[in-house]
Parts: sequence; C-alpha cells; structure tokens
Amino acid sequence: MTAFDFTAERAALADVVAIPVTPFAEDGGIDEPAHRVLLRRLLDAGVRTLTPNGNTGEFYALDPEERRRALELTVEVADGQGAVIAGIGHEVPTAVAAARHARDAGARMVMVHQPVHPYVSADGWVDYHHAIAEAVPELGVVPYLRNPRLPGARLAELGEACPNVIGVKYAVPDPVTFAAFARDAGLDRFVWVAGLAESYAPSYFSAGATGFTSGLVNVAPGLSLSMIEALRAGDHPAAMKVWEEIRRFEELRAEDGSAYNVTVVKEALASLGLCRREVRPPSSPLPSAARAEVAAIAGEWSL
Repeated sequence: MTAFDFTAERAALADVVAIPVTPFAEDGGIDEPAHRVLLRRLLDAGVRTLTPNGNTGEFYALDPEERRRALELTVEVADGQGAVIAGIGHEVPTAVAAARHARDAGARMVMVHQPVHPYVSADGWVDYHHAIAEAVPELGVVPYLRNPRLPGARLAELGEACPNVIGVKYAVPDPVTFAAFARDAGLDRFVWVAGLAESYAPSYFSAGATGFTSGLVNVAPGLSLSMIEALRAGDHPAAMKVWEEIRRFEELRAEDGSAYNVTVVKEALASLGLCRREVRPPSSPLPSAARAEVAAIAGEWSL
C-alpha cells in the first residue's frame, strides 16, 4: 500500500473531535439551515475537527442519502477551516462506498464504526478494517474500538499492513485496559482518541490519549476546549474543574444505558433555540421531568 503523509490528520485527531448532531426539520428530514448554523457555531468557537455521521449524529438512524448529505454539508461549511472525519460503517461494500464518497467530497479521514454483528472475531475485525483501509489508501482511517476482547497485538498487525490506519477512537470504559492496549498496539504508532468524551478524558490522557471525542461540544464548545487546553498543559486540577462542571450533564446522557445520550444534547440545543429536540427511533424524547434540568444547565453555560 502506498504511504501518504498524514501529519496534518494526526494533529487534527489530537484535539477535541466534535461529533455534531444531525438536526431534523418539522417534516422529519435533515434541517439543513439549522445544521449549517450548528456547524458554523462550532468552528467559530475554535473547534477544528468535525465527525459527521458519528453516534451523536444518529448515524444508524440516517438513510444512506442522508449520511452522504450530512458529510457534504460538513465539508462545505468547514471549507478548509476544520478537518472532517466521516463516520462510516455497516457491511464492507457500504463502508467502502461511503469512504470513497467522503474522499471525493473532500474529507481526509474516516472513522469506522465498530462492526455491528453478533459474531465478531479478532481475525474478522482485522479483515474488516483492512478491506476498508486498503480501498482508500489516501485517507486516514480511524477504527472506533468498543470491543475489550481485541488484543492490542491485532491492532498492531492492522497498522503494519495499512499505514493509513493512523488513529484509534478508543471507547472501552476501562482506563487500565486502555493503557495496556495502547502499549501493546503501539503508543506512538497511533493517535489515541478517548472515545468516551470529557468524562473519561482526564484518566485516558494520563495513559497516553492526546484527543477526545465530544457530543457536549455542540452545546458548550468553550468547556470542551478548556478541558483539552488543561490536559495539554498537564494541569489536572483545571481539567477536573471542567469535569465537575459538566458532570451532571454527562450523567444524564449516561443514564439507563445511555438511552438519552443524543436526546439530552438535542434538548439542550432546543432550549437555546438552536434546533428542534426530535430524535429518531430507537432513541426517544427526553421525559418531561428532565427537560427543565437540562435547560437549566444549558442556560447556565450560555451565560
């Protein structure tokens, strides 16, 4: 496989990796004007890495054309001001087609969702990502890893075969497992992105992560940027001060097995008048009792 220079892409991963929401209009389709406003708001705040079609963007609830459009809108609004990582997934042909579309639209990286299949072997996981990476050697490829059983040596094997696998979105909720996995796979070979957002970022940074994903950033980008600045400076107390400020919001998102993960973010944005609160099944609206609490948090942050 031809080796490309991914210096800029690696730097973009070592940052706040925003996962934008996908706002829906009254007719149920993507609300493109609201989408543009939300993306512009992130960029104007200083966010420089955007991942359309992530889980906060309701990837699995969008149809193929909607996923393509979400990616195109993001590239258009970013207009070179930010790096775009396209979320892709499903079976190999669909993932490859989405990766090629992202490349042609102007994205420089793809984030590969954890394979959705009841039977995932280590060999199969490597083969799946190898097929995608090999099809788009000019794109940086970032596996989204949620499987605690995959040995780090198998990721090292994938990286050896595919130089364009440049980073990992690591979302196993165990900092000790992460520390061991990253070292077994190659701490310096990959850019390690804490895939469980601000709540886990301080502990994962202490073990080698240099970036983190965020859905909260849609609501309060300044808080996310403050946290990464503190983590880069090695100022743990300052990072934990942000952690304390966002704690309740993230607890609400995590309740009931993260059933309201996206819903809470959209509720906060709706309370600020930035988009509608609607989410698609299998997500559901936030219970009315929790709406006031979310609005109060968002209102306090907006001040």
